Amino acid sequence: MNHKFVAIEGVIGVGKTTLTRLLQSKFENASVLLEVFEENPFLAGFYKDRDSLAFQTQLFFLLSRYHQQHEAVPNALRKGMLIADYTFAKDELFAWLNLKDDELAMYGRVHAALGEKIPKPDLIVYLQADHDVIMRRIALRDRPYERDMDPEYIRKLAAAYEAWLSNVQDTNVLTINVNSLDYLSNEGDLAHVAELIQKTLAEQAPSSPPTDTPLNLLQNGRIPDFQTFHRQLDSSKGFDPDIFFNYILLTEEVGEVASDLIKIWGEAKQLVGNGRSPEEAHQIALETHRATLRSELADVLAYTLKLANYAGIDLEKAYLEKMQKNIGRSWPKERTLPN
Repeated sequence: MNHKFVAIEGVIGVGKTTLTRLLQSKFENASVLLEVFEENPFLAGFYKDRDSLAFQTQLFFLLSRYHQQHEAVPNALRKGMLIADYTFAKDELFAWLNLKDDELAMYGRVHAALGEKIPKPDLIVYLQADHDVIMRRIALRDRPYERDMDPEYIRKLAAAYEAWLSNVQDTNVLTINVNSLDYLSNEGDLAHVAELIQKTLAEQAPSSPPTDTPLNLLQNGRIPDFQTFHRQLDSSKGFDPDIFFNYILLTEEVGEVASDLIKIWGEAKQLVGNGRSPEEAHQIALETHRATLRSELADVLAYTLKLANYAGIDLEKAYLEKMQKNIGRSWPKERTLPN
């Protein structure tokens, strides 16, 4: 089964969503993921006054795209191929274009943190078109919030796309000029695009682990090796080492764990109400959410290791010392089972 992730990209109005929908029928077991942009309450005002509403618009898009892709992408790829009409990474491109100074710096931190959790596409299909073609297509679809769009903004956006995609290192990019293509009305044009995508995917070499992250460290199963792994990974990826920023990210992961536990608790209560024993209900609910809970707990451990690194703490030594003290401690009654 084909479990590839293909993202269609390009400037506003170039035809990303139309092509994404049409391509679904050309690939077996393919599903589509479409960006929900019309729900952004700041978008119409942004096109009229970009400076005053850029940060609100950008942050809303970032969080919306994260919440949409965080679970939807892995779930879809478990079933087969996924075709999306946008990438999570492109959100940063718009931020570079629209934000400045402190707002851009703050946005960059949040984007980097959330981006770690989003699977990257196996292929980006970049739809390229001339400026007059794009402006004509924008006018033809006549969306109310796009009627006041500045043509110069579209020129800058196209240039930003070209610069971004020419420097993409970890994902293949297929560029298709769509000036003369009409895949909505011409089945031959659609088949041509589908064939190009299929050929590019087939030519991709099997991915191999990055050479700058020593995965063998993870096989040793010791905390010092895990800490070394994260030091090397964080350095190679340029992650922000600010200890308070990473503490915030840790609390976010703990919140994800809490969310899973609340679901388990609630579903277990419902099962008990339907006649299951408490023990059976707990096991059923736990099994339902075990995979996501496992993943979130791994993230909690990762950020704990990061914090120890940034604070200069040998976590294994600290843990052993703390547990030796805990052996002789007396614990509050509420922490123990009744006799």
